[in-house]
Amino acid sequence: MIVEHLSLVDFRNYATAELTLHRGPNVLVGRNGQGKTNLAEAIVFLATLGSHRVSSDAPMVRDGHDAAIVRARLAHGQRKVLIEVQINRQGSNKARVNGAPGRTADLPRYAHVVLFAPEDLQIVRGDPSARRRFADQLLIQRTPRMSAVLGDYDRVLRQRTALLKSARARGMKAEALTTLDVWDDKLIALGSEIIDARSRLAADLQPGLAGAYSAIAGEDHDPRLHWAQSIRGGDPEEGEALRQAQGPDQDSEAGSTADLFRTAL
Repeated sequence: MIVEHLSLVDFRNYATAELTLHRGPNVLVGRNGQGKTNLAEAIVFLATLGSHRVSSDAPMVRDGHDAAIVRARLAHGQRKVLIEVQINRQGSNKARVNGAPGRTADLPRYAHVVLFAPEDLQIVRGDPSARRRFADQLLIQRTPRMSAVLGDYDRVLRQRTALLKSARARGMKAEALTTLDVWDDKLIALGSEIIDARSRLAADLQPGLAGAYSAIAGEDHDPRLHWAQSIRGGDPEEGEALRQAQGPDQDSEAGSTADLFRTAL
């Protein structure tokens, strides 16, 4: 896949930008803060529907505007495709493929990107959310439908949490909230699919990790990688499926469900 042309509207610091790229290496030269990394971020967003720098989409929309547009012409051999995403500060993003409306979740099918950036250090030095974001971007790259699964999980979690807070504010009894059972079932189904996909990803990365580490450190090491989970005491940002499914009375008492890459050398 080759990115032949990139167009931006109200993306980060760019009011508009038109960039023609060539096969082989392309070098972008500019002053600090001029927007070189923003160009890479725009391409990565088309491929993963996420940023390597921020966890939400709003910061990518230029100040004072409601939406940004990222458009790229891609070449797959002799086949060319024009993909576009409108990043909305509020509400769902919108996509177009060859000028026709499409599903945002389908964009990663067209673009495959590998990014190396200083922010990658957060994968090993940062908190678990950085590792989950990295893993989820890999999941979307190899299985684009996981973008919809991850999005549905976040949506269901927000709706369930809002329902629970509203019920508590009105003084309703937890056992009367039968609607929560529906959200619990959806949360568990989606959360289980995500956890399974992350676990399989870790297993698939294991051979490459072992080979790369041995090439650097020698054959006397046996590096291993797996996806570890903790029901209690984990990162409060991470998947609430297992914890919340215990029931609304336990939501404030139980620790969070967390899962993360764990390595052993």
